[in-house]
Amino acid sequence: MNDFHLAQVNVGRILAPLDSPQLADFVAQLPEINALADRAPGFVWRMVDDGGVDSTGLRPKNDDDMLLINCSVWESVEALRDYTYRSEHLKVLARRREWFERLADFHHALWWVPAGHRPSVDEAMDRIALIREIGEGPRAFSFREPHPPPTSSPTT
Repeated sequence: MNDFHLAQVNVGRILAPLDSPQLADFVAQLPEINALADRAPGFVWRMVDDGGVDSTGLRPKNDDDMLLINCSVWESVEALRDYTYRSEHLKVLARRREWFERLADFHHALWWVPAGHRPSVDEAMDRIALIREIGEGPRAFSFREPHPPPTSSPTT
């Protein structure tokens, strides 16, 4: 068993409120896409709000009601890549411009966590801040520049 798992976070600013007609198709697909992730090989955990279904009730910034967060943990970069780009998830991803603003800064990050660790919203947002501030490295990276799991205790 690997001592480390891959955490991922992505944030997006929705173009309209979640209960708007513009977001209706996105919201309708969430249960199916989340279930697909839950069944995907290498899936470990995903962040959910107090409702326990998805993370749409969480707001990573108190002053931005339109910013959504998605955070999950996977066994490997390959497992997450397969789910993201080689499953039905890709159909939803391809439509993201219908529902989300194009963000200029990094809006996602990957990092290694000890097996069993579940990132908090603050931890996930810190990883996005880190990749925005210093670029990609072992503590925050993307699919373009993946880093291997640490060989000892991860640094925070």
